[in-house]
Amino acid sequence: MKNLFKSVVTVIAIIFSLSNQAQTKSPKLENSLLWEVSGNGLEKPSYLYGTIHVICGEDYFLSEKTKKAFEASGKLVLEMNYADPNEMEFMQKSAMGKEPLSKKLNPEQLAKLDAILKKSTGMTIKQVDAFTLMTVSGLISMKNFGCTDMKFYEMEFAAMAKKRNIEVVGLETVKFQIESYGNAYSDDETIAMSEEADDDTDLSVANYKKENIEELYKASTAADIMTAKAKKYMLDERNSKWVEVLPELMKKESLFVGVGAAHLGGEFGVINLLRKAGYIVKPIMN
Repeated sequence: MKNLFKSVVTVIAIIFSLSNQAQTKSPKLENSLLWEVSGNGLEKPSYLYGTIHVICGEDYFLSEKTKKAFEASGKLVLEMNYADPNEMEFMQKSAMGKEPLSKKLNPEQLAKLDAILKKSTGMTIKQVDAFTLMTVSGLISMKNFGCTDMKFYEMEFAAMAKKRNIEVVGLETVKFQIESYGNAYSDDETIAMSEEADDDTDLSVANYKKENIEELYKASTAADIMTAKAKKYMLDERNSKWVEVLPELMKKESLFVGVGAAHLGGEFGVINLLRKAGYIVKPIMN
């Protein structure tokens, strides 16, 4: 349980990477995880990078173009501030449920979750009874990666920012992210996602390594999970709020913005919303 608690940051990151599914109606995006944002009065360009959040160490990569963009930026902007100890403490505390899962879930839900746990992790519901359903779902997903040396892109970026002594800013708080997830998914939907979590992991990693944004959409979209309600809370509303915050920050200095790759594309994705706001957003290919 101690090791599980230390993995809370990774667990929650995985949950959000699996939940960030979308459908795109906007023009097809080029194969690039890195995008330059310029124009609309900006004195210096900023950079937008799509992360997969968590990946096995052997698959982890950071291209030279991304390193150059990071070095050219004066501030790191992430979905939430992983360099803030208060935020990290809140995240760890949030892993624990307000009541045991054995009381929160009905017998049918408990039995289903117990079976998924045993199959994916070798653990039982009793061993994770004190944690939230969201945390347990993340643990199951983490096991499906099939490795123990996991790399977390946002934490890597935060470490790079510390080394350069540049500020890290969060677009939203841990509390807001957890509330968004709670609004998006019912207990039954979270359990369903846990059961299906291993289906697209390998394909998503493969497409991520190819920087194929369009295929990442297809690999992560599940119509029976990504309801209109979930899309509203997990993607559309968050993207819109970020695009309201970013212009003021970009006016002051060049930013390196790292968010989940699923937030980049789609009609209401960050790239399209920034373009609609008057910015030039183009892929950096090499």
